[in-house]
Amino acid sequence: MLQFTSNRAATSLLVWTLVGIALALPAGLMLTQANLSRLAADWGGRPGISVYFELGAKDAPLLAMRLDQQPEVESVVLTSQDEALREFLQHTNLHDALADLETNPLPASLRVNVAASLTADQLDAMAVRLRKENGVAEVMVERTWLERINAASRLAQRLGWVLGVLFGVGTVLISATTVRLAIEAQLDELKVMKLVGASNAQIRRPFLYFGVFYGVGGGLFAAVLLSLGLLALETPLRGLLGSFNETLELRGFDILFVLALLATGGALGVAGAVLAVRQRLFRLEVL
Repeated sequence: MLQFTSNRAATSLLVWTLVGIALALPAGLMLTQANLSRLAADWGGRPGISVYFELGAKDAPLLAMRLDQQPEVESVVLTSQDEALREFLQHTNLHDALADLETNPLPASLRVNVAASLTADQLDAMAVRLRKENGVAEVMVERTWLERINAASRLAQRLGWVLGVLFGVGTVLISATTVRLAIEAQLDELKVMKLVGASNAQIRRPFLYFGVFYGVGGGLFAAVLLSLGLLALETPLRGLLGSFNETLELRGFDILFVLALLATGGALGVAGAVLAVRQRLFRLEVL
């Protein structure tokens, strides 16, 4: 009954593009949120405490041993004054300036990596105890980066849901409008079919197929858009993560994700087709 013409091909391409963009935006945000959560969980730089000692203090090795025995501490990295100086010289060009100094100006330090289950209050309490230790000059709680990445993850998740609802409604309306135009183009033929005994299901079925066609095509277009977006962002993301000694390993964009996009697009397309059929055909007493 429904013929595929060049005009309909152009219309289909336009609808696929609109539906693809509508699906790609929330899907991309949810994909971003999933990878931010993984990055926060797997990153070797998880929240911890840096302890800096007074110059010449000899208490660092003993404190490191005591901390390493505590259950909430996963690892302790001790950096002596000499090691701190060697690392500093490796990353600077100040060899001549430091050679004139009689003593090493850099303190010994400890990097304390704590368990992921440790709360912010427990981390602060540990920092307070460490500040009271002999020879300790300064204690820094390093969790700012994690708070920011978790905040970004929550924002991406919330935006994903909000945009998902808004663009989901938009996809339904796009599908409904397109199917309604198809109904208008076939209205005389539909009336004839009804007069010769066609059932309601026979009249509705082609338009529901149209909804699936538009929705699944839009989902496939969304997958293509996301793939192109990931390719465009790969180089800058690799450089950004490399600055934190992390490798780029995006997860979530797999066959299941693509199938979910296609299924979501198909469901929204069918919903729009059902809406158009009920509004238009029933009002014209075709069904």
